[in-house]
Amino acid sequence: MPKPIKHPAFARFYTKLAGPGLEKAGLAEHRRRLLTGLSGEVVEVGAGNGLNFPHYPPEVKRLVAVEPEPRLRARAEQQARSAPVPVETANGRAEQLPFADGSFDAAVACLTLCSVADPHAALAEFHRVLRPGGQLRFFEHVQADAPAMRRVQRALDATVWPALMGGCHTGRDTQAAITAPGFTLTTVDQFTFPATRIPSPAATHMLGTAVRPDLGET
Repeated sequence: MPKPIKHPAFARFYTKLAGPGLEKAGLAEHRRRLLTGLSGEVVEVGAGNGLNFPHYPPEVKRLVAVEPEPRLRARAEQQARSAPVPVETANGRAEQLPFADGSFDAAVACLTLCSVADPHAALAEFHRVLRPGGQLRFFEHVQADAPAMRRVQRALDATVWPALMGGCHTGRDTQAAITAPGFTLTTVDQFTFPATRIPSPAATHMLGTAVRPDLGET
């Protein structure tokens, strides 16, 4: 069994304060955009406290929600009881998923790749557990476009931000990381969220879909 990743202070902060505030600011709508059209068997890695669960469409026949933080996973288990699709929760790390090759039709990463220890290893695992033609759905905050903000992101990521925010990094080049193991990007929408007058190092977000190519494709 993988060793739990414990961030108790962040788990309490996100569940009681940051999470509800972001949902009201429009995060719930982005969750719906992320999950629309999914079907079959799906794995969500870094499921947190299960806020995505109500937005899964009924065509999803099985959802496996992986979350290594025990407090968040316990809340996800509670949320699963009222979810519109069958949900199984599991302890696991993105870099070493406890599933066989080709187990799922889709994988979901929602505000997850910023905080995993090794995003390249995690994406290689997503690629492995997807069936040929399977989709990766992603919604992440990512590297900013402006050079000045990128410098701010690098400074924060090298110092206080990960320690304060549950391992989160503000400036990862997630688009490049997604394509590295062989995914093909099909849709990418980059935008600022939440919309504020004061620039934030965690405001640049990317939402989209990538596909694991079919074995018969060249």
